[in-house]
Amino acid sequence: MLSQHSELKTGNNADADFIADHLLHRLYRLQQQHRHIPPQLMVEVAREFGLPVSQVVAVVNFYSFLYQQPVGRYHLLFSNCTSCGYQAGEVNLLALLCRQLNIASGQTRADGVVSVDETSCIGMCDHGPSMLVNGVPIVNLDEGRIKQLCNLIAAEQSLDDWPADWFRINNHIRKPDLLLNAPLECGDSLKKALAGDALLMLESIMQSGLRGRGGAGFATGKKWLFCREAESDTRYVVCNADEGEPGTFKDRVLLQCHADALFEGMTLCAYGIGAKKGFLYLRGEYRYLLGHLQAVLRRRYDSGLLGASILGQAGFSFDIEIVIGAGAYICGEESALIESLEGKPGIPRIRPPFPVTHGYLGRPTVVNNVETFIAATHIVQYGSAGFSAVGTEKSSGSKLLSVSGDCRTPGIYEYPYGVSIQQVLDDCGATQVQAVQIGGPAGSLLAKKDFNRQISFEDVSTGGSFLIFGENRDLLSINRNFARFFAHESCGFCTPCRVGTRLLENSIGKIADGRATWRDVDEIKQLSGFVRHYSHCGLGHTAANHILDSLRHFPGDIQNLLVQQAFTPAFDLDAALETARQMTQRDDADAHLE
Repeated sequence: MLSQHSELKTGNNADADFIADHLLHRLYRLQQQHRHIPPQLMVEVAREFGLPVSQVVAVVNFYSFLYQQPVGRYHLLFSNCTSCGYQAGEVNLLALLCRQLNIASGQTRADGVVSVDETSCIGMCDHGPSMLVNGVPIVNLDEGRIKQLCNLIAAEQSLDDWPADWFRINNHIRKPDLLLNAPLECGDSLKKALAGDALLMLESIMQSGLRGRGGAGFATGKKWLFCREAESDTRYVVCNADEGEPGTFKDRVLLQCHADALFEGMTLCAYGIGAKKGFLYLRGEYRYLLGHLQAVLRRRYDSGLLGASILGQAGFSFDIEIVIGAGAYICGEESALIESLEGKPGIPRIRPPFPVTHGYLGRPTVVNNVETFIAATHIVQYGSAGFSAVGTEKSSGSKLLSVSGDCRTPGIYEYPYGVSIQQVLDDCGATQVQAVQIGGPAGSLLAKKDFNRQISFEDVSTGGSFLIFGENRDLLSINRNFARFFAHESCGFCTPCRVGTRLLENSIGKIADGRATWRDVDEIKQLSGFVRHYSHCGLGHTAANHILDSLRHFPGDIQNLLVQQAFTPAFDLDAALETARQMTQRDDADAHLE
């Protein structure tokens, strides 16, 4: 049996300080008790929060980590990312795990002891094959470790008794630069800001040229100023720590090593815009960091850096609470995140209006990611001139890259904007590289001829993901993985994305199975354009990028698999008759279709 302490290993004390009284947290606690959320409990929760039952049901249906059917006492979620996924060389670790445990993926074993399933990238791409066991990340998996893990489950050993090194998450900071090298003493930036006035601080952020580090690159100072100028007596600050782009893990490291600078940046923003409340929205996969983040917040409150009359400044009060997501990539989109904060499914809003005027609870809200807030803390501490002197004309400062895939030293690399892709490859020990995926599946797939291009907003923009694929990688299988990811993570709100991503997944599968023709490729191009132009939000707009890039840069990978005929069926009819052959115990020539 699992001990209570094994749950606390993740920092899952939802009654602890700085945890918002939130619908997601209530549902999570119920799930911990019952291993799922049955309908009668949804009714009770709706009554408790004063919500329609339909809203609670919609939330449970929406998030991947909330379950309506019981999961096992050991609930194993294997990452299916291209970097931290379950393929270790020639060994499929998920298949091995299922054989050892006598279970099929996606099922709970009849005895209720164990359940196994897949999940999207869990942000452990610098640690090789990884999984979540009851929400706790286990990394560096291999064949031997899987067999040992299965023996521990068979003996029903508490997670407390599992090898400690399985749970050890290293930070792997390979190349620090402007932000990671700079000493930032707790409270110093805040003291400097309070020595002047809020508008002076905002002017410094604008002069620095800081742009949002999430990938879109909106000017941070302007965003803060727009929020300040919006008509309202209440404003909010939200940190988006829901990095879900496969291949991205820099925020995980920043949360572990630079949480003080993050919370200081949020407090600086609150001072600049006149906010009294802030939220850190933490992705569900990083729940294990909760205890650490609570400790940092507690220390800041004790030091007078949060709460009422911060650093003795009358009238300046600011509180931060943590809300933990429940497995939804789409909540990385700022308006979907706000919907989730409000206790609803994370479906992106129609914009305009934008969050800076109509955000959380309809009030002006600044949403920035972890790296952006830390950069703001640096700017206030060291000045805008030094920051703007680094990088390129349109891309000031530095960028943190999550480097993973086929390289010798995966990890966090920080560079001034303008660094070439080839320089990053050289630094991380990547040789014989055929392609690099910049910005995750939603970004750009680049071939060798593009390795002289630069990381910057004016050339190759990225939120931080830098996936490397060596010459032995099957890029079509990578595309199949990405297409599956988008189909799974679509929020389902709009038809172009909900249906289009699934059709793209099927089309890539048809090519991989050797059943496609040139007509299918033409249909993929048409469908990609439809999904890109008519989807409701950015997920759909970018879902076909990787496919179109592959068709442009690596046409041979697809051409060699095409059937040279005008038409081929969308499914294998002969294979579909296999069940009938087994039932009739026939396998002769007349039982097959030529």
